[in-house]
Amino acid sequence: MKLLAVRRLLRIQSVVIRYRLDDLVFDLPLPWWLRALSYLLPWRWLPRKRLELSRGARLRLALEGLGPIFIKFGQLLSTRRDLLPPDIADELARLQDQVPPFDPAQAVARIEEQLGARVSEVFARFDVAPLASASVAQVHAAQLKSGEEVVVKVIRPNLRPIIRQDLAWLFILARVAERLSSDARRLRPVEVVSDYEKTIYDELDLLREAANASQLRRNFEGSPLLYVPQVYWDWCRPKVLVMERIYGVPVTDLATLADQRTDLKLLAERGVEIFFTQVFRDSFFHADMHPGNIFVSNRQPWNPQYIAIDCGIIGSLTPEDQDYLARNLIAFFKRDYRRVAQLHIDSGWVPAETRVNDFEAAIRTVCEPIFEKPLKDISFGQLLLRLFQTARRFNMEVQPQLVLLQKTLLNIEGLGRQLYPDLDLWSTAQPYLERWMRERISPRSLLHNLQSQVEQVPHLANMTRDLLERMSQPHAADPPPPWHKPRDGLALRLIGAALLVGAATLGLEQHAAAWPAWLMLAGGLYLVLRR
Repeated sequence: MKLLAVRRLLRIQSVVIRYRLDDLVFDLPLPWWLRALSYLLPWRWLPRKRLELSRGARLRLALEGLGPIFIKFGQLLSTRRDLLPPDIADELARLQDQVPPFDPAQAVARIEEQLGARVSEVFARFDVAPLASASVAQVHAAQLKSGEEVVVKVIRPNLRPIIRQDLAWLFILARVAERLSSDARRLRPVEVVSDYEKTIYDELDLLREAANASQLRRNFEGSPLLYVPQVYWDWCRPKVLVMERIYGVPVTDLATLADQRTDLKLLAERGVEIFFTQVFRDSFFHADMHPGNIFVSNRQPWNPQYIAIDCGIIGSLTPEDQDYLARNLIAFFKRDYRRVAQLHIDSGWVPAETRVNDFEAAIRTVCEPIFEKPLKDISFGQLLLRLFQTARRFNMEVQPQLVLLQKTLLNIEGLGRQLYPDLDLWSTAQPYLERWMRERISPRSLLHNLQSQVEQVPHLANMTRDLLERMSQPHAADPPPPWHKPRDGLALRLIGAALLVGAATLGLEQHAAAWPAWLMLAGGLYLVLRR
């Protein structure tokens, strides 16, 4: 792996030199000691040909040349037009679905290998020219023998060696950063790279993507908000996916959306609602929502519906993460910064010894300017910078389970800026979150949760009884413990009563997990009622 990593480093260096990416860096306002570094780079002393390419084109071509991991990074950057100059953002947007395709003959050979049949035997029509090409796979249009119009997605050949090399370098850089910087240790870069490693390898399994698409389709069955194409499971394999072909307008084609009189304000608001529905109602959210994966149905422009494709990356949250995230957002909306600070401490996102008053003041300073402003007037770049400074001050740790959520939020924000710049993301999301919290504590929801927990009581009681009986039986060589004396039966009952009181207390706590309360209840009942 070390040899592969060295080879990959040389490849990255050659691409940087070829497309003059170092010029982009040294054109920035840098400290003098960093600018002096440019004179120590040997290739900058050599005569170089003039490139007739814009800086955006050079960056896009460099990312394309470096492979899928770098292409995906460019895709994420392309959604942040508030952080990038327009010429660079326009070029990076081409990475979403205009990555150079690989040889169609290779695609046909891989499809036939995976399906175990010739293309002509499976499809009534198969378009050799690819319909679209992305970083990990490309798509061909086709028609099944039964008449359905479909798309056939096929994984690019020879991806794994390149991905292994890139990941090797990412792990090396992450470990070096952890050793050299306390700030880097707080951000846990090795864990972040490990999560990304799992994500990128999951994308290479199209059966996983097919399962994700089927689940997402069920979650929004009959919904006017989102449509997910049907998967044809009979023709799906690990490296080939066949699904319904959709017809819609790319979400970034604002001219066409305007020509068909699409309600852009409603479209932007529905994008926010879809995101929060996936995160809080389903805990199953599309985590690769760059514009190349999102279309708008042209059937009812006045009642616009999104169409989502490419479900290779899906995120989910635990109930605890959902609860704390919702309560934090609601507290933000109400400007209850003390509640935000206390929730961060309770959840372990900042150290327990953090002073609530100081943390509350820091959060207020960062977040107060974002409210009561339209999205176009909010500088999220400055906000993120100040939040990072606050995090460093209070030793806030990055939560790896929220990395995909944070990335998806960035994509949602980028789309919102393009569709309807006056959209107020916060006021659009607040009613949904408050409704979700009300439904979560409604009598019907509590009854459902109680029913599911009661079903576990017999099993839990048996486990508790067996455990307590094992603990109460002394070994042959050991003297009997003091509580085996008859006069100490009262003590056991007092312990059981204490457990019952603790169970009742936990049951009244709004944030408490259910299992500890049930465990204490079962143990208390056993000790009180035992003979």
